[in-house]
Amino acid sequence: MTAAIEIRDVHKRFGTLQALAGIDLEIPQGEFFGLLGPNGAGKTTLISILAGLVRADRGVARILGHDVLAAYRAARCTLGVVPQELVFDPFFTVRETLRIQSGYFGIRGNDAWIDEVMGHLDLTSKADTNMRALSGGMKRRVLVAQALVHRPPVIVLDEPTAGVDVELRQSLWRFVRRLNRDGHTIVLTTHYLEEAETLCERIAMLKQGRIVALDSTPNLLKRVHQLFLRLRLAGELPEELKALEHGNGEAGHLLRVRSYEDVEPALASIREAGCRIEEMEVIQPDLEDVFVEVMQQS
Repeated sequence: MTAAIEIRDVHKRFGTLQALAGIDLEIPQGEFFGLLGPNGAGKTTLISILAGLVRADRGVARILGHDVLAAYRAARCTLGVVPQELVFDPFFTVRETLRIQSGYFGIRGNDAWIDEVMGHLDLTSKADTNMRALSGGMKRRVLVAQALVHRPPVIVLDEPTAGVDVELRQSLWRFVRRLNRDGHTIVLTTHYLEEAETLCERIAMLKQGRIVALDSTPNLLKRVHQLFLRLRLAGELPEELKALEHGNGEAGHLLRVRSYEDVEPALASIREAGCRIEEMEVIQPDLEDVFVEVMQQS
């Protein structure tokens, strides 16, 4: 089966900045894929190359087998991108904006799908509202709707929930999950790592224009060989445990331990010191812990 996205040896430089330094990546059809990295890692540059907004200095990028340069019309028709920036035309209503966006892809009589998309994104009540009168969160919903009006099989979400409320996040993810179940390939970039951990089957982590980690989400989580023991104590933490301390504050002490077998010796030290445990929690590492470790080691 043709890959949804195929990227081979892609390089891009802006002056003295090497934005991408040899990216190789293949995303199969129907996958929910995460693309993570710190600011300046090259995520948006890579997305811009896929969308035809930036030309790579070297390498090949294809969407469902269509080269983004040689077959740019076909490539763009198969791709929907939700950008980070709030870009909109202030002279049209929400419905007019979505009809115009449909026209860019040669689609007429698209109102039934536009109504469905607006319904899923809670935009129905704003359908006849001018774009400039919308809040920032509502404008971002329209950006998502614009990316979906031509029913693209591949959807790229570049920080889609940045600065939006919890209600929109929940409704957006319900809709996106449904699209993924229907066979759409989803590529997500986000700084909300709990979203990526919950949603994405595989994740690539970028740093300084290179992929420094690429694996399934469960396998990435196994890379951190430690647990965290959160304690609230009545008394001082024993001296021999302070070397394990990862953080403390109002929530108590956070200790790094290698495995469950190390928990009991830590508790024994606390008992011998005459401390009383008021609260205790054993915490599994999450994607944020993996991300920090990968970035530090790369």
